Amino acid sequence: MLQVLDPIEQWFQTAFGLPSWLLAPTVIVVLALIADLFLRLVLWRLISLLEKSHSRWDDVILEALRRPLWVGIWGGAIIALASLAAARLQLEWVVQHAPKALWVFVLLMLGWTGIRLVRQIKRRLMAPHARHRAKPVDASTASAISKLLGAVILAVVALAILEALGMSLSGLLAFGGLGGLVVGFALRDILANFFGGLAIHLDNPFKVGDWISSPDRELEGTVEDIGWRLTRIRTFDLRPLYIPNMLFSSIAVVNPSRMLNRRIYETVGLRYRDIAQVEGIVTRIRDMLKEHESIDQDNFMLVNFEAFGAYSLDIVIYAYTRTTDWAEHLDIKQDILLRIATIVDEAGADIAMPARELHMADSLTLDRDEPPERETSDEDSPRTKSDKRDTGASSQRAASPTRGEADDASANASNQDADA
Repeated sequence: MLQVLDPIEQWFQTAFGLPSWLLAPTVIVVLALIADLFLRLVLWRLISLLEKSHSRWDDVILEALRRPLWVGIWGGAIIALASLAAARLQLEWVVQHAPKALWVFVLLMLGWTGIRLVRQIKRRLMAPHARHRAKPVDASTASAISKLLGAVILAVVALAILEALGMSLSGLLAFGGLGGLVVGFALRDILANFFGGLAIHLDNPFKVGDWISSPDRELEGTVEDIGWRLTRIRTFDLRPLYIPNMLFSSIAVVNPSRMLNRRIYETVGLRYRDIAQVEGIVTRIRDMLKEHESIDQDNFMLVNFEAFGAYSLDIVIYAYTRTTDWAEHLDIKQDILLRIATIVDEAGADIAMPARELHMADSLTLDRDEPPERETSDEDSPRTKSDKRDTGASSQRAASPTRGEADDASANASNQDADA
């Protein structure tokens, strides 16, 4: 190659008085500058023009090519300069592998372009221009499509690079069949999460933005992202919750975001003394629900006297609102409960409260007009009682003889018996 450039280099040295080895690098840099200028003046302005067109994808393709083209121009120029310098320095190994390096670089740029194109397609699917009639695709479907296409592009580019580096694809496939068991056993959790994410994208039990919960686990929140390994959920206390995708294959998932209506299920208890008004109250509540504008009349509705409760006459109310918004549903429920309270009050009844009645076997009455007066005497006074206790004790001490007096009395009695 250098021998072909010798006549041109001699002319360049003679005409401009510069070293001949500067010719090739100068040509490479000038060509790169011209290509860069062309991209900035033509393609970049063409993108802004195509954004106003009726086509949906033309500007997307150019936007995906924009940065890889710029990097490709200057990366190719750097590889060419390196190859030229190696040839001047007679570095045969570098010169020999320069075409292979250039081809690997081109494959990397193609893979980068493909990934950018997939991202642009995802963005356009989720948010099409207002002038296009296409309906937006939900985030979960767009994410699944983009991730699947991105995985395919990466696999193809990786195989092409390995082949460019001199590795045999047939050998790789043979090794994959033999070593697949070992790799699969080592990466079984990762593969389980990958296929779990694939199942979520295919079955679509929930999507990004849905409110989900599980009766089997303490799991409830809003889905923020569905990845190939993890699903990110934002709980109601605003903490992120990361769940492996394989877990969803073994638990039940409830998706309240896809409900058609919200339910009102309440029990109103009346006092037992109001049993005569129960039938009229039930009829008025049923009529009120049938006339309420926020109650779905095409769905199941029930108002009936249900049971004799422990302290109340229980009326069951079962109906569905038209809305699925939680805040709006609570407003409707509040309005209905207040109307029920008004109906009960107008019927002369009242809401029962937990209470018990105590029945006495023999009732006791007290005459509160003339409270009984207790007669007190000197004998009953505390001082008199104390005096009595003192007098009694003194008398007892006086009546009880001493030991000597008792012996004399016994001797006298014996003498009298002897005289007799």
